[in-house]
Amino acid sequence: MPEFSAPDGARLHYTDEGTGMPVLALSGLSRNGSDFDYLAPHLPKGIRLIRMDYRGRGRSEWTGAETYTIPTEAGDALALLDHLGLEQAAVIGTSRGGLIAMVLAGIAKARLTGICLVDIGPELDDAGLDVIRDYIGRNPPQKTHADAIAMRATLLKGFENVPEARWAEEVQKHYIETPDGLQINYDPALRDAILAAGETPVPDLWPLYDAMAGLPLALIRGVNSDLLSKATADEMARRRPDLIRAEVPGRGHVPFLDEPEALDAIHAWLKALA
Repeated sequence: MPEFSAPDGARLHYTDEGTGMPVLALSGLSRNGSDFDYLAPHLPKGIRLIRMDYRGRGRSEWTGAETYTIPTEAGDALALLDHLGLEQAAVIGTSRGGLIAMVLAGIAKARLTGICLVDIGPELDDAGLDVIRDYIGRNPPQKTHADAIAMRATLLKGFENVPEARWAEEVQKHYIETPDGLQINYDPALRDAILAAGETPVPDLWPLYDAMAGLPLALIRGVNSDLLSKATADEMARRRPDLIRAEVPGRGHVPFLDEPEALDAIHAWLKALA
């Protein structure tokens, strides 16, 4: 199992597939490298897809709430590039991963060749943040995978026409079925970290967005997203007229990345990197 040591010695898991242009894939808040399972088969040849499991998630070591911060995770991403001997890489960041990518643009822009943001931006809507605060770090009420699959379409109202097989994949990836019910597959202390972060004033992230100037930039947004508003996406496009942008219909936070609109934007972004 491929692992590397973070700056504080934590053991973090990653996968490294393909050869060619390195693309570091950073997942959502409570998720892991499997976020990009649906995208991977659609990537063109010549792409080296590197996925990192954040500390406390996936197969990485649990290191405690105080370490589950975006600056720490950005440092971990740079440590992974160092471990692999990569001076530069492009970053595709889903939700939390996109925030990490923006931080990297602010502190280590020379290490980046481009950024693709997935349903994330410099301003986050309260409705989406409330949803995150409600579920993060808690086991779902459903007792079995089958129960959770049946409830998925009802709970995630922003997602339309999603096959049951896709919900089954999602549920099995992120919940462990036990005799006592379903359990999350990440450190529950992530809840403490998120609630603690919510007690401090939200910083102005637009300077980090502007720090990406000169890098090929893409934005993929779910039309029904409750975290990234169309108004914020429009302002992102206004500031970056060269922004490669996709609005994915029938998707909330976040698109799966195998939708035609998402793939068109990612392929255009990869061409811009080349």
